[in-house]
Amino acid sequence: MSKKRLGKGLSALINNEENVDQSRVEEIFVDQIEANPFQPRSNFDEDALKELANSIREKGVIQPITVRKIKAEKYQIVAGERRWRASKLVGLNKIPAVIRNFDDQEMLEIALIENIQREDLNPVEEAKAYKEMLDNFDITQADLAKQVGKSRSNVSNMVRLLKLADKVKNHLERGIITIGHARALLSLEKESTQVAACENIIIQDLTVRETENYVEKLKNPLKDKEKKKESSELSPIWQQAAEELGKKLGTKVKIKQRKKNNLLTIEIDSVEKLNNLMKKIK
Repeated sequence: MSKKRLGKGLSALINNEENVDQSRVEEIFVDQIEANPFQPRSNFDEDALKELANSIREKGVIQPITVRKIKAEKYQIVAGERRWRASKLVGLNKIPAVIRNFDDQEMLEIALIENIQREDLNPVEEAKAYKEMLDNFDITQADLAKQVGKSRSNVSNMVRLLKLADKVKNHLERGIITIGHARALLSLEKESTQVAACENIIIQDLTVRETENYVEKLKNPLKDKEKKKESSELSPIWQQAAEELGKKLGTKVKIKQRKKNNLLTIEIDSVEKLNNLMKKIK
């Protein structure tokens, strides 16, 4: 498929109930229509479809769908796939539609922009949609961002999500982790490390900020160990106190640095020594 510049967008391509010329609306048999082959959305929320179906059952299909004719008595959906699917659930024989002439590239543009602008896509589907548009149209990320009403950095960051390990992308698609979690995991180069870290994030129910800190520790394990070592080192005062106490008790004494209360350890290898120690303390 040769690259082509984007058209005028949804405003010029998709009909809405306020400006549809009713003389152009036709009743088409539902079973003569097939889904848009360029539809980026892989999952349709069943509960949302049932709600739409109930609305259609009561009020009918208020806004016509848009289709293109591909052969005699056969059509493909350009826009309005949810209405078509909901109408099938209700058991309608026909659905109001406007027939338009679009080529494959225009079909791709409409399908992607419609879903992106209406926020019907999960993050991975949206990222794939951006990537497909960039691959199939002669546009930059800045052009695409303007077309879909997003910032260039947003488009760039979304496309980068496709570099995640498949299992991590699956968790993102299902909403188990957020985009913030996913972006933090992107800085881990190995896919196996991404997956293992993602599983820990889910198990521990980490926030995005906690995830960022966790990932930073994974990237710099030596630096983290040094910090822990520094935090565990006794101050000179505590070290001196431990030495003096050890001399008085006649045994080895250790003091471990902790966040709140330090831990005092006295080494004893027999009950007899313990009794003698207790006498000294008294």
